[in-house]
Order: sequence, then C-alpha cells, then structure tokens
Amino acid sequence: MRKIILSVILITILVFTLFSNYFLTDSPAPAEAVKFDTGDTAWMIVATALVLIMTPGLGFFYGGMVGKKNVISTMLQSFMAMIIVTVLWVVIAFGLSFGPTIGGVIGNPIPNLFFQGVGTNTSWSLAPTIPFMLFALFQAKFAIITPALITGAFAERIRFWAYLLFMVLFILLVYTPLAHMTWHPDGIFFKMGVLDFAGGTVVHMSAGWAALAGAIFLGKRKAQKPNPARITYVLLGTGLLWFGWFGFNAGSALGSNGLAVQALGTTTVAAAAAGMAWVFLDKILGHKLSAMGACIGVVVGLVAITPAAGFVSIPHGMFIGAFASIVSNLVVRSFHKLKIDDALDVFACHGVGGMVGMLLTGVFASKSINSVVGDNQGLIFGDATLFINQLTALVIVSIFAFVGSYFLFFIVNKITPLRVSEEKEELGLDISQHGEFL
Repeated sequence: MRKIILSVILITILVFTLFSNYFLTDSPAPAEAVKFDTGDTAWMIVATALVLIMTPGLGFFYGGMVGKKNVISTMLQSFMAMIIVTVLWVVIAFGLSFGPTIGGVIGNPIPNLFFQGVGTNTSWSLAPTIPFMLFALFQAKFAIITPALITGAFAERIRFWAYLLFMVLFILLVYTPLAHMTWHPDGIFFKMGVLDFAGGTVVHMSAGWAALAGAIFLGKRKAQKPNPARITYVLLGTGLLWFGWFGFNAGSALGSNGLAVQALGTTTVAAAAAGMAWVFLDKILGHKLSAMGACIGVVVGLVAITPAAGFVSIPHGMFIGAFASIVSNLVVRSFHKLKIDDALDVFACHGVGGMVGMLLTGVFASKSINSVVGDNQGLIFGDATLFINQLTALVIVSIFAFVGSYFLFFIVNKITPLRVSEEKEELGLDISQHGEFL
C-alpha cells in the first residue's frame, strides 16, 4: 500500500511539473519595472544559504549525541527535512503561510500553488527591496529546520516512514498556521502587535512543544541512554549552527542594513553569554566543564535571542542569552528526573529557550532599536502592553503546538506504527531502517 501511495505522489508531481504551462498561469508583469536593491538582494541570497546550512549542522549536532547505532538515521532525518519540506513548500506550504489570509489564521494556497505568482519581478509587501521569490526561498529554510529540530526528542526509536508522514502533516497543519498568524500582515498575532523577529514562536516553540508531545506519545527507549557517539560531531554541528544563525537572525531584517547588523550583534553576544553561563553553572553545581555543555549552552542562547534579535540592545541580548541558558540548564536537570524520555532535551532547550526569548522580548524591546516596536515598548520601559501580548501568544502557541502535534502523532500511529520493534531498536536504526552503519 505504501509503495502505491508513493508512486501516485511521485507520478502526480512529475506530470504536474512537466505540463505546468497547462495548469498554471504566468504572473502578470508589473506596470512599471520593479527596481530592487542589489545590496539587499545579494545579502538575502547569502542569508538564505546560511539558514540552509543550519539543517545539516543540526544533523551533526544531534548525530553526535546519540548512540553509535543511530548516528546515520538521526542525521538523515535532518537531511530528509531539506528534501521533503522544500518540495512541500513550493507545492502548497508557502501559499498556506503567506497567501491571502483566511480569517487571519491560514493563507489561501491556490494563488501560489507550485510557486505560481512567486516571481523575480514582484516583491512581498514587507520586503519591497528584494524579489518575491527570494523572500519565499528564504522562508523555506525556516520551514525546513523546524521539523528537523523535533527529531531529537524521539531519537533512536521512531520508524523512518512514520517520521516522514508526521513531518508533512506538521508543516501543513501546525507550522503554516503559526507562520501566517505571526508573520503575515493580516495574521492574528501580527495584528495584535506580537513581536517575533526570526522565529521564536513559529520555529522553536512549535518544535519544542511538538518534541514534548512526541516524547510522551512514543514513550521511553528500551535501552539505557547510550554514550554520545561523536562529541566532535556536536562541536562541528554547533559551529555550523552558530555560523548559519547569522543568516537566520540578521537575514530576518530582509535587507542589508543597520537592523541586520543589530541582529547580528545581539545573536553573537547572546550565544557567547549563554555558552559561558551554561558551563559556569555546571561548575557551580559540581560538574566538569564539558564540550557538550558548552555547545548546548550556545544553542540555547541562539534560540532565546531569535525572537528578540532585531528589537533589543546588545547588553539586553547578552542578558537574554545568559538567563535562558540558566533556565534551560535547570529544566534539563529536572526533566532527567521524570519518566519523559526527550532524548536530546529538545523541549528544555528549544521549547523553553524559545519561550524565555519570547517573554523577554516583551521586557526589553525598544523602539530606539526598531521603530516597528512603536509606543508599546518592553516592560522595562514602563509599558506592560507588549509583554501581555507576548504572554498571550505564548499560551496560545503552546496549547496549539502541543495538542496539534500530539493529535498528529496519534493519527500517524493509526496509519503506520510510530515505534520500531524492540528487536530493531536493539539492533539500531542505522541497520534496521536504512541498512547502513558507520
């Protein structure tokens, strides 16, 4: 049955793309030639590539943390996100995220099916200096990494085909509504005044809560937690993530300008402060200063600064990174005492980091940094409006992402079992799922 479904999907895509000139209409040329800023365009091409490199970086980051029998499978989950989500984004998901609004919750995908109307001679309303297609491709990279982030929670025990099905449903039913509500000018959160510069809610909170739902639904691994396979992979992955995150955050300025520089600066200091705070706290609590701890701390800082990167000052960015690192470190230690097997602490790092960053955006956002903030500045400037909006969105997103993801795990499990058998789990997913090994 699976082979039939896959064959139908593949043939449909081949036929549709081969004869697209019969199915789709060309986007009309603008009345006047659009003059794009070449500097902005060049920077956004680079930023798009930087965000993409984060996903293989995540593959190394996660792959180094799991046992030796599951390295290939774990890394491949990230690479398959690049493959599957790219196609899905072009076919329908971009339209669901940024198409004409339907109630401020989701976009109408029809005008942008297969990137119809997403050309190089028009622009997006909030990115007028770059081609519309470049904006769409930049946003694709955010969609790619989000389901890849989730994989760390159910590492070493999920069936690969079940993961692919969940990934497709998650993008269509969880990610795209959040992207539309947060980043589309007619989205509910956007109109509320909720601030999310580069994806604290859309990417990290949604992935964190989905990870928690997956860890609960799949249950604990049968074997004891293995030793990390390659800590050098974790170091390499962290370097790639930090490098790519400059495209993630500074690229979200959607231009080569001072705001991009500000976001680059806050991203730099938040990551460094978070890494320092993590290893210092480990030492205070009586543990050795470890490479794993330094790497995890850096990533938590990058997560936490993401929603705030273009709204806060450098010192406040440093505080956000350090504070989020301390909170996540303590949550990781608390979670290890529970029976929830979030294998790579995705919720404690990405979910909690995203929530801390979201709330602290409501504390430190300043109109002197970004005029978009307006008069509803952060709590530290004496106005609670933005903080309340951030808190409201946090609660809504948390409930939506967790409940929606748990429901998707339930549906996928009805279609095809999510967990591998005990024998295959013992054998390792590299061999049992892919017939490959290190």
